[in-house]
Amino acid sequence: MRPERAWVRLESGRRLDLLQPAPDSWTDRDLAIGLSRTYRWGGHSCWDLPLSVAQHSLLVLVLRQKLTPFDKLTRGEALRELLHDADEGMLSFDPISPLKPHLGADYDSLVSRLRTAIETRYGIPASDDERYAAHKRADRLAAASEAVHVAGWSQQDLQDTLGIQTRPLAEDPLPALTGLKPWEPWQARTAAALFLAKLRELTGSEPLEYPADLDACMAREKTVAELATAFSRLPPGRRLRCGRPPTGNSLTDTLVLVEAWDHSASIEGVIVDGERDEEGAWDFDAPFTVLTTDEELITCRGDCYVDIQ
Repeated sequence: MRPERAWVRLESGRRLDLLQPAPDSWTDRDLAIGLSRTYRWGGHSCWDLPLSVAQHSLLVLVLRQKLTPFDKLTRGEALRELLHDADEGMLSFDPISPLKPHLGADYDSLVSRLRTAIETRYGIPASDDERYAAHKRADRLAAASEAVHVAGWSQQDLQDTLGIQTRPLAEDPLPALTGLKPWEPWQARTAAALFLAKLRELTGSEPLEYPADLDACMAREKTVAELATAFSRLPPGRRLRCGRPPTGNSLTDTLVLVEAWDHSASIEGVIVDGERDEEGAWDFDAPFTVLTTDEELITCRGDCYVDIQ
């Protein structure tokens, strides 16, 4: 008799065993994609799109800092906020609160194992009562605001039906995205890209003065979008020679800073041609072509330093 399958194939090709999850079973990109396609409020929304857990996670991170403006979050605390619902992205399931008590001990155990794998993978620091209470204040404020501005509940129903006493925010604290209104849910690719950018920032080695700030992520995404527009303006013959046309989204576009081996020159831009290794990462030992922020196509031939932005 064949054992029942309890693993899922992720976008990267890796297999995540949901019953016995290993901390190296997924990539950061897998997690970002999963959270961007897992929806809050049962997937219901008064907008054209539902609200993703990825967008909610960024909202909670921003609110957590805003609620304690004179107590700057550490890198680890910011990472804990960003990943507080990460298990939901692995399950592709965010149960509404009234349903949770009916899911039973097996579900609780499953979630516990996933959270342990996440905490181990990212080295999330332990929380104490004070920090947990601060997190819950941010999470409840996010829920109250989403209920009214996204799910369409009235403020009276917020209290009488949902039992949420927290007063919702009027203004959306997340950065405004071009073409979108305040509180409007983002497209999945946008939510995944911004979540992934923040996750990489928090798990990177570069110093961060404000770990909860989203400005650098937004600026990076804007640069990637502008480079895609610049690519579309190139003569057709030059575009055809590039095997990886940029999409304008950092989920698929790789923004790099390339510096000559003797530090004599550097360029910033997105990779538009080159070779990939067995795991799908760019092979920087082989020639690769960059569309620079100066709108030039420059081919690098392995004699340089490459920093993925």
